Amino acid sequence: MAYFLNLKTFTDKRGNLTVIEKVIPFDIKRIFYIYGVDDSRRGGHRHHKTIQAAICLKGECKIHNNNGKGRVEEFHLDSPDKCLILEAEDWHEMYEFSEDAILMVLASEEYQEADYIFNPYP
Repeated sequence: MAYFLNLKTFTDKRGNLTVIEKVIPFDIKRIFYIYGVDDSRRGGHRHHKTIQAAICLKGECKIHNNNGKGRVEEFHLDSPDKCLILEAEDWHEMYEFSEDAILMVLASEEYQEADYIFNPYP
């Protein structure tokens, strides 16, 4: 089941500093980011093994999530101190990216095509 983590952020007159340290519930083996998205939907899959942490570094987007156990949710990522954890069974789509959105994803596994399941839950 997907859930939010609030990332520790320090703010003073110089700006903000957000720290990702000892809060991600897996070892990070891959990092990628999505940007320059038109009105397309991204994702549209779940995984056999990979857990992900999604952070919208700039702008905003929404993530539709279905864990296959009757729980369907929509998450709004609109701040770089919000981190959405997506479990392997979470079938998800990202959409409604703002023009300036940069969505960074931390993954527990390196890319393996066989890890992806594209069929949504019934």
